[in-house]
Amino acid sequence: MRLVVLGGGESGVGTAILGKKEGYEVFVSDFGKIKEDYKNVLNQYEIKWEDEQHTEDKILNADVVMKSPGIPEKAPIVKKLLEKGIPVISEIEFTAQFTNAKTIGITGSNGKTTTTMLTYHLLKQAGLNVGLAGNIGKSFAWQVAEENFDVYVLELSSFQLDGCINYKPNIAVITNISPDHLDRYEYKYENYIASKFRITMNQDENDYLIYDNDDEAISNWLQNNKTKAQLIPFSLLEKMKNGAFINNDTMEFSINNEEFAMKTTDISLEGKHNMKNAMAATSVAQLMKIRKETIRESLSNFQGVEHRLEKVLKIQNVQYINDSKATNVNATFFALDSMNVPTVWIVGGVDKGNDYSELMSLVREKVKAIICLGIDNRKIIDAFSDVVDMMVEVDNMRDAVNTAKHIAEKGDNVLLSPACASFDLFQNYEDRGNQFKAAVRNL
Repeated sequence: MRLVVLGGGESGVGTAILGKKEGYEVFVSDFGKIKEDYKNVLNQYEIKWEDEQHTEDKILNADVVMKSPGIPEKAPIVKKLLEKGIPVISEIEFTAQFTNAKTIGITGSNGKTTTTMLTYHLLKQAGLNVGLAGNIGKSFAWQVAEENFDVYVLELSSFQLDGCINYKPNIAVITNISPDHLDRYEYKYENYIASKFRITMNQDENDYLIYDNDDEAISNWLQNNKTKAQLIPFSLLEKMKNGAFINNDTMEFSINNEEFAMKTTDISLEGKHNMKNAMAATSVAQLMKIRKETIRESLSNFQGVEHRLEKVLKIQNVQYINDSKATNVNATFFALDSMNVPTVWIVGGVDKGNDYSELMSLVREKVKAIICLGIDNRKIIDAFSDVVDMMVEVDNMRDAVNTAKHIAEKGDNVLLSPACASFDLFQNYEDRGNQFKAAVRNL
């Protein structure tokens, strides 16, 4: 069997290693450059590779192809493979067949990283032999090749789910759905929604689907489509018979006749959206039969995720907050919604077709000044110039942070929550967040 891997990054190299171990003849092809450390790993495993090209006669003779999530379906080489009827699958799909471990698959437009990390934290604190993979850390394939976990918590993007055919998680979580990455879905929101729901397409009556009952796109899909999985909803707005909800200042769970309650003030994460993330993760923990005491402790000592509403420093009584991971409007909505003092907002980058109007009421209520950090800020300026007293344009992080320092007064917040991708001025959102933190520390 010949396995061709398109993309020589984390998921590609992991898949190549697992493929080799399972007896495939493996070839890795990357149209860009493969990083030196990945090349060394491939050489060490004696796996053939190429970069900065796709040699068609070495690719089109594959029995199966694993495509890295970053490569679109429209790529010429992918089109040719599909025309020839060669299966093109994701790392998750390829790997799942080689492990008997339980998997918890978590997807959503926002909140999936926090929910994934919190779920992993809950299971690990309970002493389970658990791995963390998907969009985070070491690839799922690499871990299945080299580790022996009983359970995996997987953060799954819509791109990874698009390449799944038979994969089924024992527990699936959909945190929420809002328009994102529509450039990859023919600008049709329904295509993107359908992609997220692939997470439950193979589930049966022994599996579970945990979801946000307040989310319009999710509710509509569930009214018009069927899943065999047992449904576990969570809600901020109404009481759930079999699920999770907030009752005044208490988070309450009733799942398969097991009750659990905890004061929201005892949970380390702040903000309404984080209450939802906590309900999702705790629902998983309850289905996995984790002790209530362990759940309580874990929810109160969880540290949160880097670049997601991360408190950096307080300087002269101004709190600097790094939310660089907010790469779409919906994520920034949650960030602004959780601000409870006047805020200087740093926003901008590569716009993915953003509609800023849904932020209008929050900006009016909470934002005293806007600092635009991007190469093209026209849409942001058009949207908000009449709403805030002060708007400044900058083209690097140091200027953004210094300007914010001059504008902010005692008791204010300075929030980096860009609502955009980072590729105009930074390598990625981590680089953007790290530059923000470095600039704040240098004030």
